[in-house]
Amino acid sequence: MLLEFLIEYAWVVWVVLILIFLLIEVFTLDFTFLMLAIGSVAGLAVSFTPIDFWLQIVIAAVVAVLLIFAVRPPLIRRLHRGDDPTLSNVEALLGQPATVTVDFVGANGYVKLSNGEIWTARLTPTTSSYPLDMGDRVIVISIDGATAVVEPSERTAL
Repeated sequence: MLLEFLIEYAWVVWVVLILIFLLIEVFTLDFTFLMLAIGSVAGLAVSFTPIDFWLQIVIAAVVAVLLIFAVRPPLIRRLHRGDDPTLSNVEALLGQPATVTVDFVGANGYVKLSNGEIWTARLTPTTSSYPLDMGDRVIVISIDGATAVVEPSERTAL
């Protein structure tokens, strides 16, 4: 009964798959589901011929895989061709040199980043016993909320 339904209404299955893949693509914007939808269009086109349903699935899968590996990579490269490589937000702060502006009390203090911003700072747990005084150089390792997690730079540690 189910097999007869699939054979008789295979085109409905393909249309539903196309719509589902396109809906997912709208939310992911990764072109993978677009390629699957185009593969389903191939399955839909073949469903109007007297080819068996299992062969329709194979054809749709082959077309989708070929598109994923042959068309998707250049499409993504072309899409990202004009991207600005400049880092922003937290990514721009990681690895940035800074200068201690207030002596560290324990593992906490204040640093002035090379971009001029003054941040509350905390030493990494592996260097928390290292004394840092005003003027010492540090490197931003990570950002934890509004606190820069820093460690002494090589010149300071010597």
